[in-house]
Amino acid sequence: MKLLALAFALSTGQADSISPVTAPAAEAVLISRQFSFTEGPAPDREGNVYFTDQPNNQIWKYSTGGQLSLFLDSAGRSNGLYIDRKGNIIACADADNELWRIAPDGKKTVIMKDFRGKKLNGPNDLWIAPKGGIFFTDPYYQRNYWTRKQGEMEGQKVFYLPPGRSQPVIAAEDIKKPNGIVGTPDGKYLYVADIGDNKTYRYRIGKKGRLSDRILFCPKGGDGITLDERGNLYICGNGISVFNPEGVQIAHIPVPEKWTANACFGGKDRDVLFITASTAVYTVKMAVKGVE
Repeated sequence: MKLLALAFALSTGQADSISPVTAPAAEAVLISRQFSFTEGPAPDREGNVYFTDQPNNQIWKYSTGGQLSLFLDSAGRSNGLYIDRKGNIIACADADNELWRIAPDGKKTVIMKDFRGKKLNGPNDLWIAPKGGIFFTDPYYQRNYWTRKQGEMEGQKVFYLPPGRSQPVIAAEDIKKPNGIVGTPDGKYLYVADIGDNKTYRYRIGKKGRLSDRILFCPKGGDGITLDERGNLYICGNGISVFNPEGVQIAHIPVPEKWTANACFGGKDRDVLFITASTAVYTVKMAVKGVE
């Protein structure tokens, strides 16, 4: 009966009230509305979440105890973030279209600054594979703080930065405008949201970051994406749409903002969905856990 009710709710657009992934009666809880535009949430090992306020050039921290604090000013206009096994923040530093490594004490190191001498469009989101390689998306969004008015790159691609290297390689160029990106914990598959063509694809990850066997995962694109322990994919945009491993939508999490940019699982038990949505950040108590 529960599955039948869920199917009916999805077909009639009432799935917000019946969700197999959120805790019973859970709703998006406003944490703060003090930002210009929030992005890039990423949890550390303890479950604290770091996120960016890109227009204000800042990285913030939301602790497992519910406290907000400013972690870093002058953050390279960072967008997407991911935390490596050593606790460093790897950031898509949008000011000069670089990748940065930010140590726990705030020390910054540029780990990638160009592609074959050309400035990238604007690294947007990233995921670190189990062996340390970095996949990142490179769409072009004109920024008002850039002096340039067009990109140096042809097309908008997915790149892979091998461990210990400073030059990325092209991982995929068969996408119109890649945005959100996340891989499975076993390192076998990579999901990429094509916000330009309203589709999300899944690739098989091979040796040296090679991607193959692209399939259309679902006919919906979006901004940031993340995965839970059941293999469900969360696609941000108009709230958060949740798709099971077969690409079937099973839930929608409403967020009372004009745009939901990104989300990740945080908290001590990884069962709190932390959401960056325009000028605000929210949390939702979940019935599942994340895999970041």
